[in-house]
Parts: sequence; C-alpha cells; structure tokens
Amino acid sequence: MKNRFNLMKVGQLAAPLALALSVFASPSLQAGATIPGITGPNFNLVAAEDYLTTPDGGSVYVWGYGNANNATMQYPGLTLIVNQGDVVTVTLTNNLWKNTSIVFPGQEGVTANCNDFNCADGLLAKEALPSGTVTYTFTATKPGTYLYHSGTRPDLQTEMGLVGALIVRPNGYNENAPTAYGHAGSGYDHEYLSLLTEMDVRIHQEVETGAYDTVDTRDYKPVWWFINGRNGVDTVSADNNPLLPNQPYGSIIRTRPGEKVLLRLIGAGRDPHPYHTHGNHFTLLAKDARMFESNPGVSGPDRTTPGFTNETFPGETYDMLFSWTGSGLGWDMYGYTHATQPTYCDASDNATVDYPADKMSQSAADRCKALPVVLPGLQELTFGPFYSGSPYLGNAGALPPGEGGFNANNGYFFMWHSHSERELVNFNIFPGGMLTFLIVEPPGTPIP
Repeated sequence: MKNRFNLMKVGQLAAPLALALSVFASPSLQAGATIPGITGPNFNLVAAEDYLTTPDGGSVYVWGYGNANNATMQYPGLTLIVNQGDVVTVTLTNNLWKNTSIVFPGQEGVTANCNDFNCADGLLAKEALPSGTVTYTFTATKPGTYLYHSGTRPDLQTEMGLVGALIVRPNGYNENAPTAYGHAGSGYDHEYLSLLTEMDVRIHQEVETGAYDTVDTRDYKPVWWFINGRNGVDTVSADNNPLLPNQPYGSIIRTRPGEKVLLRLIGAGRDPHPYHTHGNHFTLLAKDARMFESNPGVSGPDRTTPGFTNETFPGETYDMLFSWTGSGLGWDMYGYTHATQPTYCDASDNATVDYPADKMSQSAADRCKALPVVLPGLQELTFGPFYSGSPYLGNAGALPPGEGGFNANNGYFFMWHSHSERELVNFNIFPGGMLTFLIVEPPGTPIP
C-alpha cells in the first residue's frame, strides 16, 4: 500500500490552475473532437492504487483501471473503443491488495478464464486475486455507449474509482462521416464523452488506512463531483495534462455554428445528476445504447425528444445530439455590415447572394443586422477571462490591460454543468465540481 495522506503543497495550486486555463490561449488546442481512448478488440488492463490531484492542492487516495503496459492507473478507467461484431477480450491484472473484477453491463455472453490460483468465483464475476489475472471475453453485438465497472463489492470499489466507458462503433463506421448507430440520423461532426461521478472522501480515507472490510458505504456524503475524473476548473484543461497524471481526460466541448455534437453521457456514480446544456436544447438520441426509433434498424431516430437538462441516473448511459446555430438572434452574429464587410452586405444592410456559405447557419432575417443595443463603455463593464471584447463571433474588441486572454479564437462560451447547486463546488468552494464549457468557435477554426 502507498504512503498515507500524500498531499501536495498548497502553493502548487496556482500551477494546475494556470495550465488548466491556458487551454484557451492556444489555437492548436487538442480538445478531443474524437474521444480519446484505446482501440480494441484486445485490451490489457491493470487495477491499481494511486492519488488524484484536487483543485485545492490536495489529493485523494483512489483505485482505478489503467494500461497494463505501464502498470499505472487512471480515473476514470481507459475508454475502450471497439467495433460492432468484434470479439472483445479484456485481460485484467490485479495490483491491488483485495480481490477485484470487471462487469460489462449491456454485453451478453461474457465469459471469464483464469488459472485457479489466480482467481476466485465472485458474486457477479470471476475475481482476480491480488497479483492475479483474469480474462473476460464477449462479442460486442450492439453499437452504443456503455459502462464497465468492478463487479466485486461494487458499492465500494466503483466509489474507489474502478469504473470506465466502453464505446461500440456501428457496422460500417466511417470516421469521415461518423454515426453513433449506423443511421444517418445519428450522424455527428464532433464526439465527446462526459462520465459523471462523485466521491465521499471519508470512504477513501478509511480504505487507505486498511479498513476495507469494515467501511460503511450507507452513510454517503460526497464532497467532490467529477466529469471524466476531474473537478472544475480542471475539467477545461487539455487531455494528458502532466500536472494531472492519473486524470488524463478533459471535458471541454468544441464546435462551430451549425455542426452537430454527439455527447456520450454516463452516470457512473451512485447519485443522479441533472446535467444542463446552455446555449440550446439537446436531442436525446439514445438511452442505454438503444436508439429511440419506432422500427429498430429501419426507421432511424424518429422518437427522439428535446431537452435542456438530462436527469442522469446511476448506471445509465445517454447519447445526445447538440447543435448551435445562432439562428433567430435578431442580429448578425458575425458583425458584417456595409461599413465593415461590403462584400457580404450592401449599402442598405441587405445580405448579398454571396453571403459566405460557412456562415449560413443563422437565419436569413438576421444577416447584416446590427446588434440592437449600444454597448456600455469599458469603465462600465466587468470582464471575464473568456470575453473577446466583442459581441460578434470571431471578432476581438477592446479589453483593459490584463483582462481576458483565454479566448484566442474569439468564440462564444456556454457553461455545461450539473443543475444541482451543491455539485458545482469543490469542498463548498465555488466554482468547481461538475462543470465544464462548450465553446462555439468561429467558422474555419480548426478543431482537431
């Protein structure tokens, strides 16, 4: 077992915060428009212990699944990506000091193989003994978003961090024209994962001191809330931040007007979380890897529903489509008037026929219309770090010295977060917790 109560110096807090915010200062941001993970169908995982970095400069003792090639854990576990029809094998090596295992909800016919001296029969799955190995095999028959987690005392071991996501690509998946379920109606331009969890530090401290067999998980009082294993504002830092070595997955969302975002949302903890998307309603495409269609495999998603808050329940997965167009604002969000862009607007502020195609997502009635209010002066405004100084997408305006600087592409920022106020804090300090941002980038902005 590792050294107890391993804490970072509080003075180190400024460094992770600065690096987290620096994500907006670089146009070459690697945000993960394709979900980061490892591609199968064969995986070698390790269950191990380590510490998570917390935004207050401390750390929390956790367990997690990681890549067996380097024997390190991560939280959440590696995102496993396979194709429909693959025969998937997951070999788990147990570097913990208690038995552990994996179960794969939604997958049929899962088998387990191991040597008798390496494993034992558990209540839900074959368990790997300490230093033991077990291999699970199943066929990924249906596309969609799935959860995997420990099947050994899951009330405690999933709380400790043994949880991850499994993504099954549909037959005929084409990365140049991707779909979630093989039908054009499930197509998207950008894909993101948000895996929601929470933690009760008391439980982690008790397990850390060796009280695994006596810890009581019934008196549950979480104080940390996570998206992809990070608390706000660390959620907006780029993937593989070196200051967060066991929390490699960020959760910033990037798109351009008119494009479709597929959000794979997972309730991986034990509490429900009302997850709210600012900027527009989303379309609930699927739940628990089942697309909402009247005639499965034929009709496509014809029974979807719109929403602005998704009640994300424990153990459930959701696929949501989101698009932001700016249509109906009543003014031209690009700021093109005859005074600045005569190519697009004539002297009477009417859009010409060559209005740029990449900016056609907004309503025709909005084109070449000025912002209908007079902006106050600089001395009358309070500036946030993500404001470009201009109300127009892609345009920069005047900012006081030292203000702003985290919106290099002059995009629009919308907060995506839990709609439960208690989940927007880190140990009761706001902002934090289950919070990230959607950035609507100007047309033409590279999104890797």
